[in-house]
Formats: sequence, C-alpha cells, structure tokens
Amino acid sequence: MPEMFKKISLNTSPSIKSTDRKRRFPWKVVFIPLAVFLVCILIIGIMLLPMRGVIAAARETIAAGSNLGAAVKNQDLELAKAGLATTREKLTILSEEYKKMSMLKSVPFLGSYIADGEHAVNAAFAGLSAGDKAIEALEPNADLLGLKGESKFVSGTADERLQTAVKTMSALTPKINEMAVHIDTLRKEVDAIDPNRYPTKVRDIVVREKIVQVKDVIENAANLFVNAQPLLMNLPKLLGDKEEMRYLVLFQNDKELRATGGFITAYAQFRLVKGKAILEKADDIYALDAAKKKNFPAPREILTFHKGVYNLNIRDSNLSPDFKLSMQQFEELYDSVSGKEKIDGIWAVDTHVLVEALKILGSVYVYGREFSADTDKRCDCPKAVYELEDYSTRPVGYVREARKDIIGVLLQTLLQKALGISPSKYWGQLFQMLLSEINEKHVLAYFHDADAQKAAESFNMAGRIMTASETATLLKYQEGKDWDYLHVNNSNMAGAKANMFVSQKVTKDVTAGGDGTLITKLTLEYKNPYPGSDCGLESGGLCLNAPLRNWVRIFVPTGSKLVDSKGAQSPKDNKPVGLETYDALGKTVFEGFLIVNPLGTAKLELTYTSSVKSEDGKYKLLIQKQPGTNGDEYTIKLGGRERKKFELATDTELVL
Repeated sequence: MPEMFKKISLNTSPSIKSTDRKRRFPWKVVFIPLAVFLVCILIIGIMLLPMRGVIAAARETIAAGSNLGAAVKNQDLELAKAGLATTREKLTILSEEYKKMSMLKSVPFLGSYIADGEHAVNAAFAGLSAGDKAIEALEPNADLLGLKGESKFVSGTADERLQTAVKTMSALTPKINEMAVHIDTLRKEVDAIDPNRYPTKVRDIVVREKIVQVKDVIENAANLFVNAQPLLMNLPKLLGDKEEMRYLVLFQNDKELRATGGFITAYAQFRLVKGKAILEKADDIYALDAAKKKNFPAPREILTFHKGVYNLNIRDSNLSPDFKLSMQQFEELYDSVSGKEKIDGIWAVDTHVLVEALKILGSVYVYGREFSADTDKRCDCPKAVYELEDYSTRPVGYVREARKDIIGVLLQTLLQKALGISPSKYWGQLFQMLLSEINEKHVLAYFHDADAQKAAESFNMAGRIMTASETATLLKYQEGKDWDYLHVNNSNMAGAKANMFVSQKVTKDVTAGGDGTLITKLTLEYKNPYPGSDCGLESGGLCLNAPLRNWVRIFVPTGSKLVDSKGAQSPKDNKPVGLETYDALGKTVFEGFLIVNPLGTAKLELTYTSSVKSEDGKYKLLIQKQPGTNGDEYTIKLGGRERKKFELATDTELVL
C-alpha cells in the first residue's frame, strides 16, 4: 500500500509543476524582440541624423538650379556657365551629405526611397554634364550668337534670327554625341524611380502625379534627343548652312486621302540659304502635269481603281504607302517636266499642319480670304480647310490663274508671321507642334543625301513601311521574329473630299491556334453621317461630300494566308468580290475596294492566319499609321476579350 501512494505521489507531482509553468507570462518572448526593435529604431534614427544636412544642401542646390534656369532663359552664356559651376558645387555637397545615409539602403521599405534619392542625384549630375558640353560648343561663338546677356538674337531681324539659329545648331553639332551619352544616363537614372512607392498626396501637395509628370517630360525629351541625334547632326546642312539647298514642298490634301497622306494638290519650291526660306515658285500640281514632255502609261493600280484615267500623272504618283518609293516615282515623272530645276529633297505636309500652325499664330489673310483654325459651319471643319477647297475646287465662269498657287503664298505668309516677332512668343509652341506633327506623320521628308535620308528614317519621319532593313531607332519592332504587324491604307480614287466626313474603326481580334499560329479576325468599319454636297458643275456647287471610292490595302506579316473575306466590291460594277492577295514591301497585302456613300456605312471583314509565334508568352504588335489620317479608332482583342482601345495617333507598339 505505501508503495502505491508513493507511485501516485510521483505520478501527480510533475502534473502540478507543468500547470504552474503554463500560468507564468512569457516575458522573454516579448522583451527580446522589443529590445531588438528599439535598438533598430535607435540605429536608424542615428543614421537619419544626416537628413538635416541633406535637406539644407538640397535647398541650396535647388536655388542654384533656379538661377541657372534663369540664365539659360535670358540667353546669357556667361551667367549660365557660372550657374552650371555653382550648381555642380552645391550638388557635390548634397551628394556627400547623402552618402552618409547610404547604409539605410539595406533597411526594408526605407531602402527603396534612399535608392531613389541616389538616382535623382546621379540624374542631376548627368544633366549638368550635358549642359557643360553645350557650353563648350557655344562659347567660342558667343559674341557672334549674341549670348552675352543682351542677345542680338531677340533684337535682330527675322532673317538674322534664322541665320543665328542655324549657326547655333552648327556650333552644337560636334558635341551632340557627347551630350547624348549624358542625356541617356539621365534618362536611365530617372527611369529607375518608381512613382508608385509615393503617396498620391501629402496634405494638399500632389506628390505621385508630379513625379510621373517629371519622369514623362525627362523621358520624352531624352528619347527625342537620343533618337533625333542623327537628324540633329545633319540639320545645319539641311538648312543650307554651308551650301544652299532647294526643296519641293508638296501639299497633300488629306481630305482626299491617298497612300502617303493625301492627293498631291499643289507644290511650292523653296531655296534655303543659312536657314532663310526663299519661295521661288508655287503652283497647282496640274501645272506640272501639263508641262510634262511625255506621257506615262497607267499602272495596274490606276487602271483598276481610278475612274476614267489611263495615264500615270504626277498628281497620282504617290501610289506606294512607302513615302520614299512614292517620291522616287514622283521624281521619275518630274524629270520630264519642262523647265524643272534640281532639288535636294521633298517635304510633304497636309491640312492638319496648316490648322495646328494657325491655332498658334492666329488667322492670316491671303488673296482677300481669311484662313483660321475656327470651325466653319458650312463643312463642320476648320475655316482654313473650307477656304482652300472653295478657292481651288469650286467651278467658276472665268480662267483662274495659278489655281492652287495659294498654298505656297499661304506657307510663306505663315513663315513670315512666325519669324517676324520675338521668338519667345511663338517659337517654343511651334517647335513642339512641329515635333508632334512629325510624330503623327502629317510631315514627311525624303532627301537625296544618303546621310540625311538615313537620319530621317531613324527618326521615323521618312514615312517608311517597317521591314527587316527599314527600321527606326525609336521603335522596338523586329521583322520576322515574334512581332505581329498591321497597316491599313486607304486611297480615295475620286475627286470629292469625302474623307473630311468619313470615319474609320478597326477591330483586330487575335487567337492562337493549336500549333501557335495566330488567327486574326479583322473588321474595318466606315461611316459617313453627313448629307451629300451639290456636285453639279452647272450649279457651281462646292463638291466636298460625295460617294467615297475607297481602294483598301491591308499590310500584314509576310506569309499570312487569307481564310475568308466579305464586304469588298468590284471597282467596275460594285458587285461583291473577294480580296486579292500578293506580296509587297516585305509584307503580305490583302487588297480590295468598297464605296462609302453620304449618310451611309460600309464594312470589310476578313480572317487570316500568320505564322508569328510568341517567344515569351506576350503578344507584340506594331500598328503603322497611314500619313494624313487623324482619329481612327482601333480596338485590339485577344481571344474575343478587349485588351486595348485607342485612337491611332502615331505608329504604335503594343505588348499585351
């Protein structure tokens, strides 16, 4: 019995002690992490002590940068040079202060913000280095350029300003390559900063959006400079700095759309001497055709889609969507013109450029007519467009001399107005506008000089169809790899200006077959919601809106196969027909024809396969915009699901 109690006592004793331990609070579990946390906070606090010095140095750097900006704005080279040195001195102090906080980069969460600060400082140094190179280039010519505080550039005549601007560009040219290196560094450092790490607002101060805006400005400016580098290197030569240059400027009427942006309605011949544009002649394009020494037989495209035309005329020579090839065809015919003069290249502009310039410069008067960007109720279009059409197109009961020479006179009037006042009033806006118009393909260029042409192509202002050999540095597109491609090209093969009233919507729905081959359902929708015009010759009406005889070409990756199509019509009898397939410009082309009537619609639907296959699981697509178009709506679907909807304003790359 005693032994039994002893066993019971031994068995129950551990149980009692275990219960006591459970009731005790685990102080060590709490105090040890808390102590570690407090020590970390103390260490971080000590590391943050240099923040006061960083803030003070940053304020001084910003103040120096503001003074530098004022010197640049006032075109004072000496003050700008001193400002660069002072700003660099202050930035160096800021950098040294900031290095004291470098250990914080290893701290979770906080480290990302410290790294952002380093990127910002590095970007500032790169920007100052680019400025140093610009000063080095300009300083030897400072007296000539009037960059001594009281600028001769502002006070000189329009011609003197132009000559000074060209000399400035010539002085900068040797340093452009060196500047590009620093500007590219600036872009990369700023690109490393993630705006999403920052709050939307701090009290009433907008934070995240401001960071995004600054990044966008720097990215766009840097991309522009780096990508435009070849063009900038050739710009002084193109402006006639050393030898005068002679160019034809073609006016493409985008309201009567053709392959390269519009029907060639008029031309002007300019001579550039050290940047000064001298108008030598301006005339109706029909005058050039009348001066040809021989006729040229019409090609298949004219005979098939044009109505009652059996010869190839200069006005119809821009048949190829590739601007270079169209201009080579233009020059082949131009060489047969009596009295033609040697030219160094061809520029093309459309009505969009004219209207955008008038928005900045205000209305101008030519031949007693007011040209402005205001909407004219007679066509629901800019007044300048209506006046051009009314002057050049409306039938009259008398012989109108130089029926379309108004284009050259109008362009010269706008140039004179832009150059006749202080550059600070218009030049900045006009420069931004010109870049936008080039980007949106309302301005195209073709040069005989191989280096200049290559530069234009690199900057994507040459209107080329992108292939394996024809590429632009600002595009990532690579022919023949895992990139899909689309270019829709419309040509108005009649005389009315129906494109002024017709809108286009494009829907591309892509699915992948079992073997990875892409299957595309493409839909083109055309709509004209306006009533027809009075097109009777006897009534003297202005025939703007009439049935649109539309020649359609769809460029897709080479080797694509047409599966099905509907909506195309025969250009001879308007009966339903299928699309034609052939290869051109390194692409497969689906070609057809349709008519869009006033107050009517038309639709073209097709299905095709392409051997494009994704290497990384992403869908990559380059859509090349047709020059002269504006506001076409594109919808991209993957497997029937909408992924992107937008207005096609420029050549656009998508990665979905």
